[in-house]
Amino acid sequence: MKLNSGQAGLGVPGREPRIPQGVVGSRGGGTAEPGPRSEPGPHYKWIALSNTTLGVLMATINQSIVLIALPDIFRGIGLNPLSSANTSYLLWMFMGFLVVSAVLVVSFGRLGDMFGRVRMYNMGFAIFSVASIFLTVTWMHGSSGALWLIIWRIVQGIGGAFLFANSAAILTDAFPANQRGTALGMNAIAAIAGSFIGLLLGGLLGPINWHYVFLVSAPIGAFGTLWAYFMLRDIGTRRHARMDWWGNVLFAAGLIAILVGITYGLLPYGGHPMGWTNPWVLSAMFGGLAVLVIFGFVETKVAEPLFRLSLFRIRAFAAGNVANLMLSLGRGGMQFMLIIWLQGIWLPLHGYSFSQTPLWAGIYLVPLTIGFLVSAPLSGVLSDRYGAKAFTTGGALLTALSFFFLLFLPVDFPYWVFALIIAGNGFGSGLFASPNRAEMMNSVPADQRGAAGGMIATFQNTAFVLSIGIFFSLMVAGLSSKLPAAMSGGLIAQGIPASAAHQISHLPPIGVLFAAFLGYNPMQQLLGPLLAHLPAGHAAYVAGRQFFPHLITAPFHDGLGVAFAFAIAANVIAAIASLMTGRRKRAVAAPEGLGSELAAVAGEGGIEPSELVGPGAAAEGARGIEPGQLGPGALSDGAQGSRQSRGNGQSPAVTQIRQEGARLNPRARRL
Repeated sequence: MKLNSGQAGLGVPGREPRIPQGVVGSRGGGTAEPGPRSEPGPHYKWIALSNTTLGVLMATINQSIVLIALPDIFRGIGLNPLSSANTSYLLWMFMGFLVVSAVLVVSFGRLGDMFGRVRMYNMGFAIFSVASIFLTVTWMHGSSGALWLIIWRIVQGIGGAFLFANSAAILTDAFPANQRGTALGMNAIAAIAGSFIGLLLGGLLGPINWHYVFLVSAPIGAFGTLWAYFMLRDIGTRRHARMDWWGNVLFAAGLIAILVGITYGLLPYGGHPMGWTNPWVLSAMFGGLAVLVIFGFVETKVAEPLFRLSLFRIRAFAAGNVANLMLSLGRGGMQFMLIIWLQGIWLPLHGYSFSQTPLWAGIYLVPLTIGFLVSAPLSGVLSDRYGAKAFTTGGALLTALSFFFLLFLPVDFPYWVFALIIAGNGFGSGLFASPNRAEMMNSVPADQRGAAGGMIATFQNTAFVLSIGIFFSLMVAGLSSKLPAAMSGGLIAQGIPASAAHQISHLPPIGVLFAAFLGYNPMQQLLGPLLAHLPAGHAAYVAGRQFFPHLITAPFHDGLGVAFAFAIAANVIAAIASLMTGRRKRAVAAPEGLGSELAAVAGEGGIEPSELVGPGAAAEGARGIEPGQLGPGALSDGAQGSRQSRGNGQSPAVTQIRQEGARLNPRARRL
């Protein structure tokens, strides 16, 4: 009762395991040809988690590290970022990374499905590392130096898009469904922690040498690239398909036009405080929207679309994306508002010079990160056991409640109250993040996880950029109604001529916000040489730490109220969408395959599986069998019977196997 030579089934001596169609296993994203593969060990999932966590951490650190270090960077290349001629350099220095990663992430997720997720992920690590090196060695000054930095920041964004698009899919491949919430929660922790670690590193390294801001990523990226190449495996389902070129072009053109329009909408135009009436901005935004409508139509006509609109027929995926989009809209611009609040008002009122505020703003925002770090892994573990809906809905509502408390917080607040509120905000975001991502990724087919991960990241990154535009617009709208009168009266009271005070007070408020955000003294930037014509006492007071914070407090609070009201509404919508994801599908234990039962019986009886299998396995081997499955043709002497269970829970075939094992080995009779 032996197997014919070379015809053994999976797990039976004499035959290599068969790879199911579309499944690959290759090192570091290398070429995976059909044939034998070695399954990753039981610890592989933790290798995948640690490497992808490092990649996401590095990418998100670089999203925010430039924000705090911008004054040092511009000082190093000899440009004034607040000059009207240099404002576009300022915007693209920190928005370029976000725009590019938002546009490309879905395309790179699709490439991961087609050519291997680990391969694309590893490519992203390498691109990111090379860009970091070229940013570090910047030697140019002036406009050419700014353009050089912007170009390589965009290249960094390309590398980041590869990392963002494929990290979630790699984790979903590596972890079983009942552990994905935990794994994706750890990944989410890295993403949020990286954004605040970047603020601290930018504040620490920028004053020492601005080149260090970019150098910090180079060795991490090189290590991560080698680690990913040698340790990660493509174990997911790979689907070979044609590239949707029209879809890629239309999606990139439409989304770039919208995001660039939002970016330039922040700049003043034609006497207006912002650029939303600029014909070029309106053309870019509405033209981009029209192109995206055409893109949606095209995607319904191609065989292998870039954006798999069919995934939105999955209720958990569609509602989860709406919830993620709305929560990101409410959260993205919040970081900028809190930084301006601290740097422009609270820190100067408490004795910090304007030049010190960028670093200390990052330090005082640490409770926000701590709240997220506490809740994200906890919600990931608990949602794996109890389902995601309670955590996603509760997290969104808790985040909305924290914005409600911020509405009533005085501008010059007790810090412990502020710390508790932002810790609650971070806790709510952490409760939401990992269950939301796991619920969406668990709902999609295995061969579309890369595309799904890219779509999720696209919505999130696009919402982040859009949120910045919305928050700044609402803030400027609030400031524009009251700031001119308050500033004009305050300047005249300190001896500034009425004509000059009136002119300065009607300058676009966005300049004041950018100055506070960058750690510059806003009044020194606005008054310039006029300070020299004031009495020494008046000049010192106007340029000191008290005048500007007191001047802007009331108008800023009005603008903050409008922005936070929008955030509350967005989070409530996120909670409602989370309730609509559908019921949790409880895992039902699959019937044990005959091959698995055969292995168990052989182990219990102390005999070889091949001794329990007859010549019928030859036909099965010729057909090819899936891992863990042995067809009834593999059984001997009439064991091809029904798979219906007997009263003892065993199929007739398994009962006959046990009897055969007892005959071959008396030790098995007790079974």
